[in-house]
Amino acid sequence: MQEYKFQDDQFPFVGVKENRLVARAIVLDESNHVALHTIRRFDFGMPYEQVYFETPGGGVDGGESPEQAAARECEEELGYEIEVLCPIGIVDDYYNVICRHNINYYFLARRKKKVGIHFVSQGDSLIQETNYYPIEQAIALVEGQDDKFISGLVRQRELPILRLAKQIMGEMGLE
Repeated sequence: MQEYKFQDDQFPFVGVKENRLVARAIVLDESNHVALHTIRRFDFGMPYEQVYFETPGGGVDGGESPEQAAARECEEELGYEIEVLCPIGIVDDYYNVICRHNINYYFLARRKKKVGIHFVSQGDSLIQETNYYPIEQAIALVEGQDDKFISGLVRQRELPILRLAKQIMGEMGLE
């Protein structure tokens, strides 16, 4: 499993108040297209509204494994139960603006049974829409998003994982 470590180059470092485990998934539909949320936010003192793409996922709750958390988060955000196919990698990163250190566990998964979206967290309210894209298009969308502020941090986190997912999908005959 590949590991990446990134520093926050968008906001000044003022310390870490929270260490958070996060689980995310590259979720494939029946056509092997990848789920991406369109996120819209205007917060954290940013001078303009940010719109960017992000994979489904969120915090690991107490007693959960990252794989269990990825399944729960995908059920909440996508409205589907998923089958985890394999781990992809880990991204260790920082969000200085909220004094948080994240360790993100990524999995390649396939959506299964539809159960209906049921947003739970405040972060879920930022999801404008979710669409499925061919992996090359998903990579291009994330590459093309703003590289400043939160959007830039998400771009930095998501791009290497999407590229690695593309490689794994090719090896598995899923491209």
